[in-house]
Amino acid sequence: MDAIALDPAAPARQGLRQRFRGWIQSRQPRTDTLQLTQRNVYILPTRAGLLFALTVFVLLLASINYQLNLGYVLTFLLAGSGVVSMHITHATLRGLTLHLKPVAPVFVGDAVLLDVVLTSPGTARFGIGLKVASATSGSLSWINVPALGQASAQLSFVATVRGRNEVPTLGAETRFPLGLFRTWTVWRPASQLLVYPKPEYPAAPLPLARAVPGGAAQTRINDGGEIEGVRAYRRGDPPKLVAWKKAAKAIETGGDLVSRDTSAAVHQALWLAWSDCGSLAPEERLSRLTAWTIAAHRAGAEYGLRLPRHELELASGDAQRRHCLEALALWR
Repeated sequence: MDAIALDPAAPARQGLRQRFRGWIQSRQPRTDTLQLTQRNVYILPTRAGLLFALTVFVLLLASINYQLNLGYVLTFLLAGSGVVSMHITHATLRGLTLHLKPVAPVFVGDAVLLDVVLTSPGTARFGIGLKVASATSGSLSWINVPALGQASAQLSFVATVRGRNEVPTLGAETRFPLGLFRTWTVWRPASQLLVYPKPEYPAAPLPLARAVPGGAAQTRINDGGEIEGVRAYRRGDPPKLVAWKKAAKAIETGGDLVSRDTSAAVHQALWLAWSDCGSLAPEERLSRLTAWTIAAHRAGAEYGLRLPRHELELASGDAQRRHCLEALALWR
């Protein structure tokens, strides 16, 4: 049995916690650069802090009851240490500036890395923990920030939904120096994360490239050492393919006849089409097209993408890969 079934009050506490978290988040506008001030830094005593306060109270009662002068000294010394600790804990976060760097696109199921830069305008800050608010407890990333300097921390979470998603709420906290108080803040970045569909694995073979007539002629050396567009005459070539203007010059100079190469007017077009995915479900088709896009890019091919109500023309290179993956991620 789970903990909620054993504890009837657990759902009520969880609902109260969610409402409180929603209230805090509603007070925080979305921004990629957050400066921590009195208005967005919160502080409460920890369990150790409550036990410490109880201990100081018991010492005070004992000192009053037994008229112990040294007891008064110890009591007020501990109480003063607690008050100073509260101010230091709050000042550790107050004044910091948090900045989120641009987030790189990922595929569904991959870890998203968030680069956070912390800047201190004054003294050094110690024992600062950062985490994704939706992550489980114990996933804090601890960092120290030098005086008048910067420090970088990386947070990660797993992308589960394709498309353009909001970066989840982040949190920063500290219990420095004595652990008697917990100071924290809630940060809602404004950046959005682009998540591509998960590539099919193992990937299906690429569809066959189709010959497209009327393509732009390319002048390059083929495997036979001939120049496309014009090649050496071959026995059996029809007369209409013979370059007769060049033939007259070849007869005068003792050269060979040449023929026009019809392959120069045809190029191979690789289309990654929605209809080539058979009877797969829409999300499975997107996964297959994603895998085909990656394979075509690795092969250096010229390819295009055909989706329902959307088409990307033939092209190649990093830009074509990025445009195709973005179209697949945002398809609806």
